[in-house]
Amino acid sequence: MVEQDPDRRSGDVEHDESVRRQAQDPEPAPSATRSTVARRGLLAAGVGVAGVGVGLAGGTAWAASRDGSDDQPPPGSRSYPFYGSHQAGIVTPAQDRLHFATFDVSTTSRSELTALLQAWTQAAARMTTGHGAGSIGPTSGDYDAPPDDTGEAIGLPASGLTITFGFGPSLFRDDHGRDRFGIDDRRPVALQRLPHFPGDQLVPAQSDGDLCIQACADDPQVAVHAIRNLARIGFGTVALRWSQLGFGRTSSTSTGQSTPRNLFGFKDGTANLKAEHRVDVDEHVWVRRGADHRADWLTGGSYLITRKINMSVETWDRQSLREQEAVIGRTKAEGAPLSGGTEFSAPDFAVKGRGDQPLIATDSHVRIAHPSQNNGAQMLRRGYNFFDGSNGLGRMDAGLFFMAYVTDPRTHYIPIQNKVSRDAMAEYLLHTGSAIFAVPPGVPKGGYVGQDLFES
Repeated sequence: MVEQDPDRRSGDVEHDESVRRQAQDPEPAPSATRSTVARRGLLAAGVGVAGVGVGLAGGTAWAASRDGSDDQPPPGSRSYPFYGSHQAGIVTPAQDRLHFATFDVSTTSRSELTALLQAWTQAAARMTTGHGAGSIGPTSGDYDAPPDDTGEAIGLPASGLTITFGFGPSLFRDDHGRDRFGIDDRRPVALQRLPHFPGDQLVPAQSDGDLCIQACADDPQVAVHAIRNLARIGFGTVALRWSQLGFGRTSSTSTGQSTPRNLFGFKDGTANLKAEHRVDVDEHVWVRRGADHRADWLTGGSYLITRKINMSVETWDRQSLREQEAVIGRTKAEGAPLSGGTEFSAPDFAVKGRGDQPLIATDSHVRIAHPSQNNGAQMLRRGYNFFDGSNGLGRMDAGLFFMAYVTDPRTHYIPIQNKVSRDAMAEYLLHTGSAIFAVPPGVPKGGYVGQDLFES
């Protein structure tokens, strides 16, 4: 819930080489064992695997670019390639559903860890094209062995699935001070556990982790299927630490998307960084070569911040509209700054109203979080609403699962969070989860996620 600068510089939109590439099965298997691999097209028409399109059942495949510049296909039928210069799921147009999971590595074997990353890469590449996690499928293969896919996504399209991997600080050196995998000398200087911010009431079981996987899709079952199968593949090498389901994106990452609303009912992320503004994305999201001599392997990657923010919705719902708008600094109807204009008008913090008081309060969220008040720092947000039922007090366990990608957390997140934790909105928020991850760059075909960290 961080304000971004609406006066962005627009860079030229350069399409990835994979734009409009027909998404093919990345690991074709012999047809004798592939009768049920694809999720679609095999339902009634007796279509062979080679004739099944990644997009529509009729055979037309949609392969959208990661910068969101393609025309959007019908809901559910779009797909994004896993391989490329950057991992998908960062500047990709934010999908409607999220399943986020973190894992602790249970092995101390470097070869077992890299073997898992290779297996995860292959499975992710398959699932993002709408195929099963394994080369055989959920209903074929050895009848006396477990299937290599769990099967709940049979018949479902790719649904815009993206799978993004990240490495936590404890992967490099654990809580006991051990460098289990011989990589601590390559840990980025900026990859440190986030500090305790004012007002934090963190739950350890909802924080941190050695590895993270972010699965976003337009269908919640597709996102859950992805995490479930990656966890299954990792059994014996990693153990699930915590996970979070999200619905209803709270940000837009493409100019073609409308601004969504959070559970306070306000438009959220009006001026979020957009994929099409390449100059700003390069400056504020991607890690540049030479930024850290220890971690050239992270060039082209990013840092992911996650925060589980419980919102006191019952208390908020009893506040007057005037109070709600004063806390946010924007109108509830259109999302315009209280200084005037429309949703995308730049806030004017100098404008005053009655009693010579600023129209945008000095402790409002918009003013405190705005880039003009934070040395121009911006972040690319991909947060989601969550609702986890009710808590022990009979109140809604609901809020925002905040996710943001930044080029350096020391300049683009930590100083801002220290300030917004004291703004007027903080009274209605409780931060219960916190984590940071280094997100490696994209994966070339034939490689695996994080390969340069372990092999270069």
